[in-house]
Amino acid sequence: MIFETNRLIVRKLTLEDLQPFFELESNPEVLQYATGEVKTLEECEAELKELIHKYDKKGNDFWIYAIERKSDNQFIGTLAFVKDENRDDEIGYRFIQRYWGNGYATEVCESLIPYCKSIGMKKLIGCVVDKNVASAKILERFNFTKEKSFVSDDIGLPETKYVLYL
Repeated sequence: MIFETNRLIVRKLTLEDLQPFFELESNPEVLQYATGEVKTLEECEAELKELIHKYDKKGNDFWIYAIERKSDNQFIGTLAFVKDENRDDEIGYRFIQRYWGNGYATEVCESLIPYCKSIGMKKLIGCVVDKNVASAKILERFNFTKEKSFVSDDIGLPETKYVLYL
């Protein structure tokens, strides 16, 4: 376990996560504001294996964790910690569509901030596609401030970069 909230556990991915990971990564609605294309089951399996392998890779700066519901041990999404082009710690999350609207993203962010402080992070970055109003509201709720607006190279949509100094 990386950290937990009242209802959730954030933990390392395992191969047993393949089916729900595929459900997440094969849904165009989930990916509409994110980097990445819809994937096949085989592509998800290869990606999952690579993400798991990265946990033990020295110098890794691309961490993807599972978000699991405590009540039934159900994988419901992923949480990302990656270094951006400026070597800042960027966060991101995705949830399987049927779990949207339950306050899980807010709950993860609420516990994520003290966790990041506890491991010595000084600043968090979140880049949100401007049309993704719900994610922007969550970051603003936790005192992330707008740093700049831009059109991303990877998805070609207007985005806002948010920053939180810890």
